[in-house]
Amino acid sequence: MTTVGIIGSGLIGGTVARLAVNGGYDVVVSNSRGPETLADLVAELGPKARAASAAEAAAAGDIVVVSVPFHAHAKLPVAELAGKVVLDTDNYYPERDGQVAELVEGKLTSAELEQQHLGTAKVVKVFNNIFFKHLGNLARPQGDPDRTALTIAGDDGEAKKAAAAFLTAIGYDAVDVGPLSESWRVEPGQPAYGPPYGTFEDPIGTPAGAGKVRAAVDAATKPAS
Repeated sequence: MTTVGIIGSGLIGGTVARLAVNGGYDVVVSNSRGPETLADLVAELGPKARAASAAEAAAAGDIVVVSVPFHAHAKLPVAELAGKVVLDTDNYYPERDGQVAELVEGKLTSAELEQQHLGTAKVVKVFNNIFFKHLGNLARPQGDPDRTALTIAGDDGEAKKAAAAFLTAIGYDAVDVGPLSESWRVEPGQPAYGPPYGTFEDPIGTPAGAGKVRAAVDAATKPAS
């Protein structure tokens, strides 16, 4: 895969765009405010980047990163994302996104709801449990003793392989937490949400290998519905 589409180029999306360019990918960035508002980011990223609409970024990407507030997932370009690997960075925050019964009651995960909305797209949950500054600073080449692992969850095995390959290229290992129904293990409030990688007060972050991350995932406790 050579082109990464980015829908939502804020703190996480912009950081992934930087890592992707450093990893040799072309990127097409987008946001809800229009391509012209991304001029500074494109200038920073250099000739391997361009700005476009969300639909254009979705159509252009061999793999597409979706990094928008959960409540905005219903506006994603379903037709352009059909059949594609979609890397979902979103988290559900009731105070921001409103009360969603299936999520409040624990019947579904936010990633499962996004998968339902996107139909044939192949959603993989990733990048949702790490502070954007840590994500930007902890990337390491393969073989580095401080190589950090990120979690992935998804229902499609080939899509997870593609996600893991992308992580490898941008400086991370992958810990597979299972299908989208298990992605609650890396949602807000769980041990794997933030702590393995350091604190907000430390922008550099703390390297977290696969064993440390797996232990945090396994320590998750499902909220009472």
